[in-house]
Amino acid sequence: MEILNNWISGINDLLWSYVLIIMLLGCAFRFTFKTRFVQFRMFREMIRVLGDSANKAHEGEKHISSFQAFAVSLASRVGTGNLAGVATAIAVGGPGAVFWMWIIALLGSASAFVESTLAQLYKRKGKESFIGGPAYYMRYGLGLNWMGILFAILISVTFGFAFNSVQSNTICAAMQGSFGFDPRIVGAVLTVLTLAIIFGGIQRIAKVSSVIVPVMALGYVALASGIVLFNITELPAVIKLIVSSAFGWEQAAGGTIGAALMQGIKRGLFSNEAGMGSAPNVAATASVTHPVKQGLIQTLGVFTDTLLICTCTAFIILFSGAPLDGSVNGVQLTQHALTLEVGKAGGIFVAVAIFLFAFSSIIGNYYYGEANIRFITPKKSVLYIYRLAVGGMVMFGALASLELAWSLADITMAFMTICNLFAISLLSKQAFLLLHDYIAQKRSGIKSPVFDKNKLPELNREVELYNDYQRQRLYVTPGLSCYWQIAPHRNEMSFDEWVALDLKYIQERSFWVDWKIIFLTVRAMFMKYGE
Repeated sequence: MEILNNWISGINDLLWSYVLIIMLLGCAFRFTFKTRFVQFRMFREMIRVLGDSANKAHEGEKHISSFQAFAVSLASRVGTGNLAGVATAIAVGGPGAVFWMWIIALLGSASAFVESTLAQLYKRKGKESFIGGPAYYMRYGLGLNWMGILFAILISVTFGFAFNSVQSNTICAAMQGSFGFDPRIVGAVLTVLTLAIIFGGIQRIAKVSSVIVPVMALGYVALASGIVLFNITELPAVIKLIVSSAFGWEQAAGGTIGAALMQGIKRGLFSNEAGMGSAPNVAATASVTHPVKQGLIQTLGVFTDTLLICTCTAFIILFSGAPLDGSVNGVQLTQHALTLEVGKAGGIFVAVAIFLFAFSSIIGNYYYGEANIRFITPKKSVLYIYRLAVGGMVMFGALASLELAWSLADITMAFMTICNLFAISLLSKQAFLLLHDYIAQKRSGIKSPVFDKNKLPELNREVELYNDYQRQRLYVTPGLSCYWQIAPHRNEMSFDEWVALDLKYIQERSFWVDWKIIFLTVRAMFMKYGE
């Protein structure tokens, strides 16, 4: 087991030290500037649209509201990342890790906006409700069916297996620390409860989450606010400590700035999931009049998770004077901090809170997996097997070490995020067009903008479902370029002309044709075709 953990840790160091930091921050900066800081200038609009009810559904349809979609996604976001993840980040990366969690939330919220808006644009009607997510905008937006399937596999493994193992591990650690409960017994109870709820489907998940999440979040924030007010005189010193630890000379000399940066981004992403590709799966299920509405709502979810709840945990730990030398880690550090602040009841409160936080995350995580299993195959037998496997991983997490559980989560999260960031970078123009349309309608006096694809001809060819003839282009594995990419007037082509070129390539493809296209693609880049 130790060898496996060391091997996974080595891969994680490579991915999180270089690849993910560059990609996450690069996309976050680009989307922030391209949307003209949508996460800040449209904050009031986020609050307003959150209250929008679901559109009136047709008979036999069971759409969920914007608020319910927000609650389900928040159920996944708000969990061990807020209590255990923050504690781990501080213990390993120092107080400066909190600063980088703030940065990735503030900038990464633009990525959350883009991915959830795209999820609404490319969603499809299921039997009873809407379905969608990254796998769908990879298939229907990019035309890359293989990429959609790859992402569906990655997210099913990441959330259904790895993340749920972390949630279970944290619950068991908290229960053992406060009450001395045997992890095996707690794990068995969690497994039974998980299976009972996930066999109920998205409607039951939405109902449970819309009740549990607001109550538990408000309770935790209320407690943290009380602690902050009690220690208000120390607040400037704590904020100074966070900022100085992120940039200070002492940290630079000790080489801990890099650790703070890596831990802050890693644990920040685990908690808020901005750009990861998870929230779009539930964002697509909401019934809204315009895709931008759900993009704004999911952006608000990032703020709620990191800037509010994660910050509460950080302040509790730093106010308490709990040891940050690594002797106490994970959720037990948070428990220890609260015990120092409010007595023995603090540790008990964390144990109860972590159970509610993490358990809601388990059922929220499962839904992401279920939605993507359905994308891969409609066979109910496969879905039932997946549900049982999720229950098994909940039990595995109860018995695994903290290091192994987090390492598995980090590596699967990294690959999943890389896949999604590539997709939303290629499709981001669509989100920008939709945002422009939404703002134009608001400025014209329309209180609740409505999406009309006919008024956005740039999107028409992307939104329509393929017919049988057009679907032929999805039956082969696409490459990085094609005949359309090297056409001088590609943006003036109709959708039918575009598809015809793809089918022409399928008929003519060969080793030499591929090299010809590669050469002409380089020329197209220098000639700036399509700009």
